[in-house]
Amino acid sequence: MQLDLTALQQEFTRRQFFRQNATGIGAAALGSLLNPGLFANKTQSNNASTQPSHFPGKAKRVIYLFMHGGPSQMELFDYKPRLKVLNSTSLPDSVRGDQRLTGMTANQKSFPIAAPNQFRFQQHGESGTWVSDALPHFSKVIDDVCVIKSMHTEAINHDPAVTLMQTGHQQPGRPSFGAWSSYGLGSENQNLPAFVVLISHGSASRPADPLYARLWGTGFLPSNHQGVNFRKSGDPVLYLSNPPGIDAASRRRMLDGLNQLNQRQFETYRDPEIRTRIKQYEMAYRMQTSVPDLTDLSAETDQTFQLYGEASHKPGTYAANCLLARRMAERGVRFIQLYHRGWDQHYNLPSDLRLQCGDIDQPTAGLLTDLKQRGLLDDTLIVWGGEFGRTIYSQGTLTSTDYGRDHHGRCFTMWLAGGGIKPGLSYGATDDFCYNIAENPVHIHDLNATLLHCMGLNHERLIYKHQGRDYRLTDVHGTVIEKILA
Repeated sequence: MQLDLTALQQEFTRRQFFRQNATGIGAAALGSLLNPGLFANKTQSNNASTQPSHFPGKAKRVIYLFMHGGPSQMELFDYKPRLKVLNSTSLPDSVRGDQRLTGMTANQKSFPIAAPNQFRFQQHGESGTWVSDALPHFSKVIDDVCVIKSMHTEAINHDPAVTLMQTGHQQPGRPSFGAWSSYGLGSENQNLPAFVVLISHGSASRPADPLYARLWGTGFLPSNHQGVNFRKSGDPVLYLSNPPGIDAASRRRMLDGLNQLNQRQFETYRDPEIRTRIKQYEMAYRMQTSVPDLTDLSAETDQTFQLYGEASHKPGTYAANCLLARRMAERGVRFIQLYHRGWDQHYNLPSDLRLQCGDIDQPTAGLLTDLKQRGLLDDTLIVWGGEFGRTIYSQGTLTSTDYGRDHHGRCFTMWLAGGGIKPGLSYGATDDFCYNIAENPVHIHDLNATLLHCMGLNHERLIYKHQGRDYRLTDVHGTVIEKILA
């Protein structure tokens, strides 16, 4: 007997299908509650499930400490004793060559001279890593850190440099690192975003360079991978609280109605972004409970606050954001981005740098210590650095106690710690003028390829097709730095 599929389809309507399968809905719902990953889509990334990595990665999450403005590497980590000899001498043309200068330096009447260094250096830990006296707390945890002194970038101004560091391209429009990680691995927590952004302002009395939301945006990736910016006052996330007169039950009914309208739109236009919007509304609803619990620090002990420093009591400070970052790491947030502004020191560098270091020194050391004590450092990758470094030569007034430095992308310092990184290591070197790289250059694409590797992602396979072309975070570049891997 031959089955007539056409007749069967005509008799079996959509309404009959749902009526006959309604008895299985309850079992499916119960199963999803008991095992949230049971019905997760493993082939398409979303905020409610983890995704299979390319290979086992040692880092489950990233805490990215971004020092916006460009910290001076020779005042913090790249010890240059010859600065005393070079003090007040002009930088030789043979060193500078034909490299580009910023408009601030190029417009000066005469080429500036080498600025002194007001900071003292000592070797710390069993690794003997050189650290400035501006970071006394951090020097105590230096054996947990890998310092990379040979970073370099083509960008010489803030916006293209930050955009390149965060998205792999100097021009806006590409997905951010956090968005790529969310797209590649998903989230371990259904009730919190996979990608969270925290912003603080330094103590240095200078205007803060602007930060644009596109730096934690999704570019052409689905919008559910967007970074969520937590605010320091009011609701941590905009519109988190119900408006006056609306209770939780009313909000749920409104959301259900909105989802039905969006579902109709999807059935008409088949735009995948509509389903992304539905998921985001559901995430926002769940965040009404999860975010207040996350940001409530009342259960933290006095010992924890002492570890991060007195400023950790004050919301919105770098110290408080470091403590929040640890709480997010515990709850499975995939990518936690901290921006700390105020490092663009073209003048008053000795005093302003000490203020900035005072903001970050104890909280950063406290974060590493706290994660290690809780067994989280081994699978949490910590990244610290800015968009570029500073020049050896001076900018502005040069006196024995006051000077500034211009932008310098030819060589600068970053450090990594935790998941997949070899601790107690100094990698790369610069010349005596801290102007050019002497050995083991590391481009931003190399850094990003290495970070993705630690997360179990092959940077050449993490691809999204857009307008007929395959895109990736590292574009067509990037080499994993094998020597710094644990």
